[in-house]
Amino acid sequence: MEFELTEDQALLRETTLKFLESTCPITTVRELADNEPRGFDPAWWKQAAELGWTSMLVTEDDGGGSVSGHGLVDLALVAEERGRLVAPGPFAPVNVVAEALSRRGTTGQRRRWLPGLLNGETVAAWCLGAPAAGLDHPGTPVVARRSEGNGLVLDGASQPVEAAAQSELLLVTALGSEGGLVQALVPSDTPGVRLHPARCLDLVRRFAQVTFEGVAVDPEWILDGPGTVASGVEQQLQTTVVLECAELAGALDRVLEMTVAYAFDRYSFGRPLASYQALKHRFADMKMWVEACHATASAAAHAVDADAADAAELTSVAKAYIGERGPVIVQDCVQLHGGIGVTWDHDIHLYLRRVVVNRTQHGTPSDHRERVFRAMDAEVSP
Repeated sequence: MEFELTEDQALLRETTLKFLESTCPITTVRELADNEPRGFDPAWWKQAAELGWTSMLVTEDDGGGSVSGHGLVDLALVAEERGRLVAPGPFAPVNVVAEALSRRGTTGQRRRWLPGLLNGETVAAWCLGAPAAGLDHPGTPVVARRSEGNGLVLDGASQPVEAAAQSELLLVTALGSEGGLVQALVPSDTPGVRLHPARCLDLVRRFAQVTFEGVAVDPEWILDGPGTVASGVEQQLQTTVVLECAELAGALDRVLEMTVAYAFDRYSFGRPLASYQALKHRFADMKMWVEACHATASAAAHAVDADAADAAELTSVAKAYIGERGPVIVQDCVQLHGGIGVTWDHDIHLYLRRVVVNRTQHGTPSDHRERVFRAMDAEVSP
């Protein structure tokens, strides 16, 4: 948790929380889960975009900007509040694609796609369809081969892809036929693109498998900005993981908060549950773990925002720690609620679902511990 916020950052957090509480409380989340195939209301997403949810990682020249000048740090504050209310919407994928376009896109690519992403009218998804940054992705990798005219032809599958079936634009990371990675911008209605929606544990997030069968990509839609493609993919991965970790920290904070409140309200043998010494120790342990989750998520956000040399390492430390500890904390809180904690009517299962999904997205804790090991090994190798 960020304790030393600027006035603008504090206002951003307060505004975000008020917006979520007034427009998308838990009751609305449940309604969306039951009645909205997309998982979110497009009109609501446009309102969120007006608050800057989609523009903080985009340069001012491209119509973006953040409240403090540290876009990812500011956006992580929004992600925390989203976690506290298990909010819907294609938050991470839209921001990752918008940032990639702003950093690496051509003038034509930015003019074509950024306005819609920034105002909430366009939804985008990131198809991480090739092994990148040492993570083991399921499915057949998407392979890109060069075509006549220096374009690309894509074949393969990418899964699971968040918001793919709700997106107009796909950012596809593929394995080049001659080695290395390539990235391309592919409209979701391009011939040869097939979307196969999948069921998800999270009630208001939507995932799909995306298959590519001879999908032709014109040269003008190949994303190839400064530096190597691999460095761009690494940046996108770090951004995604930071937002996932911040959302996890916010969700865990809220779960512990509601559990402590329940323990004071629930009486056993004439005493509130919170008065029992054994439970006090459990709450103290969980509080320490939650604060550590906030600290590691914050450190990762600051490092990635500053393009620090240890950004990849700190990002993986955060995902490995929070991803491992998060489900344990929520499961413990479920048990402390007793029988009501395992009912459909109680909200805690919504948080457990979000935490479990975020734990596995873009690398499990084991994947990220491996990344930390490789980073440390590289530091000590001659």
